[in-house]
Amino acid sequence: MTRRNFLLCAAAGMPGPLPAASLEWRNRQPGMAYRRLGRTGFMVSEVVMGGNRIAPDNYEHVLLALDMGLNYLDTAPAYGKGASELGFARVIQSRSRETVFLTTKVSLWDINRNRVYREIFESLPEPEQRKLRLRAQEEIERRKVTDPDYFGNYFEGQRAELDAAALANVMEKEYGRRIDREKNYKKLVLDSVEESLKRLGTDHLDILMCPHGASTPYEVLNYPEIFDAFEVLKKAGKVRYLGLSAHTDPAGILEAAIEAKVYSMAMVAYNIVNHRYVDRALEKARQADFGVIAMKVARPVYRGGDERAAEPGHAERIETAVPGPWKRPQKAYLWALQNPNLSGVISEMVNADMVRDNLPLAGRKLAA
Repeated sequence: MTRRNFLLCAAAGMPGPLPAASLEWRNRQPGMAYRRLGRTGFMVSEVVMGGNRIAPDNYEHVLLALDMGLNYLDTAPAYGKGASELGFARVIQSRSRETVFLTTKVSLWDINRNRVYREIFESLPEPEQRKLRLRAQEEIERRKVTDPDYFGNYFEGQRAELDAAALANVMEKEYGRRIDREKNYKKLVLDSVEESLKRLGTDHLDILMCPHGASTPYEVLNYPEIFDAFEVLKKAGKVRYLGLSAHTDPAGILEAAIEAKVYSMAMVAYNIVNHRYVDRALEKARQADFGVIAMKVARPVYRGGDERAAEPGHAERIETAVPGPWKRPQKAYLWALQNPNLSGVISEMVNADMVRDNLPLAGRKLAA
C-alpha cells in the first residue's frame, strides 16, 4: 500500500488499510466530507437523506442536496405508502442512478411476523396466553431495553412493537411449525423488493434493509429465510448488500447483526441521550468493519419543530456538549459526527432550508 493510499484510508475513517480499489465513490463534490460505510466500501456523505417525507410532489430539494455532495438515499415502502420510493424515482430520473447509493427496506417483514403469531396467540386458551405474556415480559425485563434513556420512545406504538416482537419470539419454538416460513419470510422479502424496484424505477438496490425496525436481537439471528432471499437477490444482481434498522435495543441488535456475519451495515438509533448504552457496540462494529449510520440523532432534543417540546434535561445535554449559535438539531448532528465509529448520520430533510442547514455540517470538527 502506498503512503497516499494509506492516508486516503485513514481519512475515510477505516479501521485498517484497504486497497484503494475497494472504495466506491459517487457524486463526489468539493465541500462534502465522506466516510466509508464499513465493508461495503461505499464512500457515503457524512449526512445522508432520510426519505419519510419524500414524495412525487416533494423531491426537488433532494436535487439541491445532490448538488452539495449528498450521495445516499434512504427509503422504504412504508414511507407514504410507497410515495417516498416514487419520489426518489423522480430524483433518479432527473440525474442518474449511478449518482447515488440507494437503500430501501422490507417494511412488511416484522409486521407480518408479529401478525401471524398474534393470530395463533388469540386462538389459544387464556391460561396459555397468560404464560406466554409473562415469558415475553420477562425477556424484555431481562434485556433492560425499556430504560427511558435507552428506549427513546421515538414514535407512537414503539412499546407495542416491542411487546409484539417479544411475544412472537417466545412463541417461536412451540408454535413456529404452524407458520409457512417460505411464504411469510422468504417470499415476502422477494416480493417486497420486486415491488420497490418498480416504484423506484431501477433494476437494483445498493442496500436492502431487513428487518426494517427490528425490536429484538432474536429477529436478527433466527430467520435464515432472510439470508436465503438475500442470496437469491444478490445472485440476480438486484441487491448488493444486506443491512437492517433498529430504534429499540440498538446495541443488542447491532451486536446480533455483527454476529450473523451476513449483514454489512445497520442504521440504528444513536444520540446524546442513549449513547452510553450504544458506544460499546459501535466500537465492536468498527472492529468488525461493519458500517453504521446513526438515526434519531436529533429526536430527543428537538420535537416537531418546537425546541421547547424536548425534555429539558435532554436539551441541556446537547447545549452543554455543543455550545454556539447552531440550531439544536444541528448541534445534535454535529455531536454525533464527532464519533469516528459512525459512517454518517441520517437527516429527514424535508425542504431546501433544512438541506442548507444540515448538509454543511459534514466535515466540521468541534473544538476540544
